[in-house]
Amino acid sequence: MTEIAVLTPDAADPSYAGQWPGVLERLGEALATGGLTAVPTPWTDHIASADGLTRFPLVLPLIAWGYHRDHDRWMQACATWGAAGVRMLNPPSVLGWNSDKSYLGRLADQGVAIPDTLWIDAPTQGDADAAFDRFGVEQIVVKPRVSGGAYKTLRLARGERMDGAPEGPAMIQPYLPTIETEGETSLLFFGGKLSHVVGKRPVPGEFRVQVQYGGGYVALPEPPAGALALAEKTLAAIDEDLLYARIDMARDAAGNWLLMEAELIEPDFYLASAPEGGKRFAAAVRARL
Repeated sequence: MTEIAVLTPDAADPSYAGQWPGVLERLGEALATGGLTAVPTPWTDHIASADGLTRFPLVLPLIAWGYHRDHDRWMQACATWGAAGVRMLNPPSVLGWNSDKSYLGRLADQGVAIPDTLWIDAPTQGDADAAFDRFGVEQIVVKPRVSGGAYKTLRLARGERMDGAPEGPAMIQPYLPTIETEGETSLLFFGGKLSHVVGKRPVPGEFRVQVQYGGGYVALPEPPAGALALAEKTLAAIDEDLLYARIDMARDAAGNWLLMEAELIEPDFYLASAPEGGKRFAAAVRARL
């Protein structure tokens, strides 16, 4: 068995202690089908020096949770890993730029459809109030540019006070009511090839589709019409050496697919919905060794 490293949360952070071991177990089971052993190591142990990672033929950052709450050190770590030539996939350069959602604006400049977006240095009530008229909607969403798992993401109705606003750079978008009726769709790619498709729905009254907010996931037999075209256009615009990618999208009221996120750091692969429990992922990893 070939050992590869899997980056995990800071060992001193108790907020993930009950979750990441189960994710590691599922990843380990999938990787084992390719003759690979996953060796966990906290990403925060390798910020100033990559010496603890260079012995591995490959490093996967797949459980590097918490980076969005420690972004300066995350960017320092990415620079360290890149400079040391750590064999990491996805590459450290991608892990850096993908951690700030301003990349969506750059993809939009290349023709990838995203929701209308206002980029704000530090959102105020005035920014939120103005967004309703600018977008011509009755609900908006305010998100930090550096976030994860809907961290500090707010949905506001016209006239509602913006309590608990993100500190620092943020984005404001019109709320898509289709999130409640249709949910989001995720397309999973391993080694540049589509592996599987998952539909995600929030519970009634909620807009966040993550499981911690009650969201439910279901495997889809194939991408809905038009979804694959948007995913492939997104990956072509990114044009990076990617081992894996999860492309999240939703439809607007007119039925057009819009890119919500291109998750290239530590996405949930929904391996329970993957063919043969993730063997395609293991094969893609093995092909890079």
